[in-house]
Formats: sequence, structure tokens, C-alpha cells
Amino acid sequence: MTTFRISPAVADAYPDTLVAVVTATGLRAGEPWPATTAALGELEAQLADGTWHPADENDPRIEAWHTAYRSFGTNPRRIRPSVDALGRRMAKKGTLLRINPAVDSYNAVSVRHGLPVGAFDLDHVRGDIEIRHADGSETFTPLGEPDTVEQPKPGEVVYLDGIDVLTRHWNHRDAHRTRVTEASTHVAFVLETVAATRDGHLLKAAAEELRTLLQPHCEQSAVHHLSPAHPGTTV
Repeated sequence: MTTFRISPAVADAYPDTLVAVVTATGLRAGEPWPATTAALGELEAQLADGTWHPADENDPRIEAWHTAYRSFGTNPRRIRPSVDALGRRMAKKGTLLRINPAVDSYNAVSVRHGLPVGAFDLDHVRGDIEIRHADGSETFTPLGEPDTVEQPKPGEVVYLDGIDVLTRHWNHRDAHRTRVTEASTHVAFVLETVAATRDGHLLKAAAEELRTLLQPHCEQSAVHHLSPAHPGTTV
């Protein structure tokens, strides 16, 4: 069992935070995922014909994250929130890069709803996971760079387990150790907003949409929520 927590300091600094944790056990990434394939194709077709486009930095959903990033000392136009970076790449290329079915599923949900979504392979998490401000002593190994070690700056909001940082700049980039691969069978997907009063209903809809994509390809799934009022949940 893994407990997700929002630290008191983060809860105080971002009181309108809402996080959905969608868990999937017995995940089967090696089989066809037709609903995910269709969801990606639909988004790309809508982008091509001009009936939809990803949220950009002028959208209130992205603006809220830019404001949060600036508040903890990160320039969001140099180091972008994940959903901002993903949407910009899609708008430029017209497609979303295919990684594996689980990652493709959460990327589709992220760009459709304009919300950051990430994931952790829980079999590679050690201890509980906390969203908190870094103190500068932590280490981080970026996804795809197993020989690189970074140190977050003090005050940066990070996800941290018992070993090191799992995500820098709240949701900018995930760690290599807990990346989701085709071999991952026990995964926690994390969806976030810092403007729950306005966007909480979007986040809940996105979490259910992701769960719907996952359910045919796992033994069990569930949705949990974190907020300053309910800062911990065990999955």
C-alpha cells in the first residue's frame, strides 16, 4: 500500500488544489487498446480540421499552472507544466507521440481536458509519496536519463517518495525509476488542478475518462482524491 499526501505547506500555499489518483492493478499493456487508439485518432482528426485545439498558455487552465510555477520560482515559459508542453508539441506536429498504451491513454486525457496528468509504476515506488516543497537536499534522475542526477531548488514543489524526487516542478517531468513501461502492472495515474473551484468538475470527468480507458485492460481500478481538506489517501 502507498499513501499519497499533500504537505501542510503546499496545502496552505495552494488551497484550491485537487488531485485525482487513478490506480490500476493487473495492467496488461501488451494487448491492443482500441479505445485509446480511437481517442488519439479523434483528437488528431479534430486538430487537423480545426474543430479543436489543445489549451495554450492563454487558457485559464494553463494560466493557473503558470501562476503556480512562478510562485515557487520556476519560469513556466522555460520549464513548462506537462500539459502545456504536451499541447504545444501536438499543436506543432499534429499528432501525439505513441509511447505505450497506458502512457498514450493519460496523454490523450491530459490534452483533451487541459489538465496535467502523470503516472508512477508503484512497484518501483519506495515508501509513501508526498507533494511538498523541496529543501534542496533531494535528488532527481530524469526520465530517459538514468545516469543524470539533478537537485531541485529549495521551494520547488515536487513529488517525493522514500528515496528521491519522482516529479520536478510539480508536474514538469517524471523520474526514470518510476516510469511506466509496457511491463508495468501496478500503476498510479495522477491528475491535478490548482483551481478546483473552477475546474474540479473537469478533473473528476477526466479521471473517470481515464479509468474507462484502463478498465478493459486491468484487473481492478479505482479513483481517489486529495485536497487540502483531505490531504492523504492510501492506494
